[in-house]
Amino acid sequence: MEILIRPDAAAVAQQAADILEDYVRAGKTLGLATGSTPNPTYQELIRRHREAGLSFAECKAFLLDEYWGLPREHEQSYYSTIRRELTSHIDIPDAEVHSPDGTNTDYRAAGEDYEQAITNAGGVDVQILGVGTNGHIGFNEPGSSLSSVTRIKTLHPQTVTDNARFFGGEEDVPRHVLTQGLGTIQRARHLLLLATGEGKAGAVAALAEGPLSAFCPGSVLQLHQHATVVVDDAAASKLRNSEYYRFADANKPA
Repeated sequence: MEILIRPDAAAVAQQAADILEDYVRAGKTLGLATGSTPNPTYQELIRRHREAGLSFAECKAFLLDEYWGLPREHEQSYYSTIRRELTSHIDIPDAEVHSPDGTNTDYRAAGEDYEQAITNAGGVDVQILGVGTNGHIGFNEPGSSLSSVTRIKTLHPQTVTDNARFFGGEEDVPRHVLTQGLGTIQRARHLLLLATGEGKAGAVAALAEGPLSAFCPGSVLQLHQHATVVVDDAAASKLRNSEYYRFADANKPA
């Protein structure tokens, strides 16, 4: 696992956009995450599209997850959210932005269909990830199988609380989501996890330096052959080996 520590959220976004730009220019398949953490990265990619001609026209995209029971058109569906935050501002074709079908009442079939769609596209080349305060990635809450595939999950109460700000209150937050599993995420060729703020420091330390455990789903990144974790100083504040990570980053081989 490569850990890159940057001074602040703006520098994290710049670093992440630098990594993603190479994949975009090659027309690769992107795994997109919603939430507040990747938004500065998306803003930087939009800027590069508008000001530097960065084209997404040859790319495909797959979302990590979707609320079960919300249609795509709902303002808080993750499909609508990613359109607001990124895809409607760049030149990726709408037909190439894919998400789990939250309206399919047969949630098992919905999961299987999404797995097949990712496979048919040749897999995800780079998957953007955030991490929850309880260590979840996607909506793989603590206790999720490390080899799980796209399926329905019940949200952890802490996640409901965290997401209430996007709805009218906790009572309006859906209790179920369709999410890529940890095994699905692991099949992406490059995992790019972003974390900013002191509130994420415990989760970052657990996923990077703690034991591999279903209690911290993000720790599954320890098994991946190409995982990059980009964090700001605040999110890195509980890493025991932070000085080494800084040293290794500054002394990469040419």
